[in-house]
Amino acid sequence: MDNDCLPSLVVKNLHAYYGKSHILHGVDLQVNRGEIVSLLGRNGAGRSTTVKAIMGFARATGSVRKAGSEILGRRAFEIANLGVGYVPESRDIFPTLTVEENLILGKKRGRPARWTFDDMYALFPRLHERRKALAGVLSGGEQQMLTLCRALMGDPDVILIDEPTEGLAPMIVEQVGRYLQELERRGLSVLLVEQKMAIAVEISKRVYVMGRGQIVFDGSPEDLRRNSDVRREWLEV
Repeated sequence: MDNDCLPSLVVKNLHAYYGKSHILHGVDLQVNRGEIVSLLGRNGAGRSTTVKAIMGFARATGSVRKAGSEILGRRAFEIANLGVGYVPESRDIFPTLTVEENLILGKKRGRPARWTFDDMYALFPRLHERRKALAGVLSGGEQQMLTLCRALMGDPDVILIDEPTEGLAPMIVEQVGRYLQELERRGLSVLLVEQKMAIAVEISKRVYVMGRGQIVFDGSPEDLRRNSDVRREWLEV
């Protein structure tokens, strides 16, 4: 098998629960090495719960294997140390620390980093301009840039990104798209949770669609473009 096609993340029969509510019902998905895979669906379909379950933030059963090793059941910091990055929809920056201090907190100790401050500032020049500013005074778009970069400072092999373009101006959305393509260029595996089909089909190699806690479509972006039934039933409002 070609190295680029080796699976970085394999999820099988994933069930997840919030209290007594059964949210995910046997989710299967795979992200291969160096590819962007999008997870689409309407609000409430289970997309965010999927990435939270993978990261250990939701009670779950089944299997999540990263580079062949089982990670389901580990704590979130252990999963992060194994090379899985996570960008939550809520952003979760440290508001009383500067931009640069937030990035420092994201750094992984113990091995030379593949990503540097210069890399972050090249991806988002605005962060360089604001590097001494407190994160709490940044705009929503700037906070999203910071969250994306902080996850990279942890030197992940796989990164889970939840709704990175939600509520952002079109110019910032374009920057986020370039960021994602740079991750792919550098060989990272990306599982991207998105609601905007146009973004997902433009940058992804493969697309999953979720509905009612299950995968209802798995195929290429072109397959999804041609499948009007899936789009109408599970994506269009």
